[in-house]
Amino acid sequence: MKKIISGMQRGSTAWRDSLDRTLVQGYGLEIAPSRMKYWFTADTHLGHGAIIRFCGRPFQSVEEMDEVLVRNWNSVVSPDDTIYHLGDFALGNLQRLRSYRERLRGRIILIRGNHDRRSEAFDSLFDEVHDLHEITTSWRSKPLRIVLCHYALRVWSGSHYGAWHLYGHSHGKLPDDPQALSLDVGVDCWSYRPISLDDIGLTIEKKESFSLTVKAQNDEY
Repeated sequence: MKKIISGMQRGSTAWRDSLDRTLVQGYGLEIAPSRMKYWFTADTHLGHGAIIRFCGRPFQSVEEMDEVLVRNWNSVVSPDDTIYHLGDFALGNLQRLRSYRERLRGRIILIRGNHDRRSEAFDSLFDEVHDLHEITTSWRSKPLRIVLCHYALRVWSGSHYGAWHLYGHSHGKLPDDPQALSLDVGVDCWSYRPISLDDIGLTIEKKESFSLTVKAQNDEY
């Protein structure tokens, strides 16, 4: 008979989740359970016609851009998934912003960008809103800290110990730093669709600095 701890069967999913939370609660970070699907994106700029010209997006109109972005989002994000949007969600009045939100699948956690409003009404469109946010999840069965910000950072919490950093704002125009475990997750870099944690990991693994930080990451946790 398997041992029961605090009403949970040892080895069960609930037991493992409880153990994971106990192990990392000292960091005071949000926990991203591995069994859930997580996505990341930034700089959708829904309803922003001028962004087509500014960024050379391949659309003939803002209506076409909006439809492609919404379709691409919903083609990969399921209703039960969580997607971290790293800022610059959409332009327009609150009614228009709400209409965009209602069409998009998933639980949306917004990391506020420079085009995002600061109001309770705007914030109510999302499940959470932050200016800077950290999550703890896992990659290849090892704990992983990820720092999320609209803007690219040169250093961040845990950056010398294997923590990753995801950002937007630059629309793919900021040269990638092969020595940094960071990545632009904006739609202009990823065929106008969200990117999964798996694809982010496979991309970061190819960086020159990845192998040098694996040991440091293990020591940090």
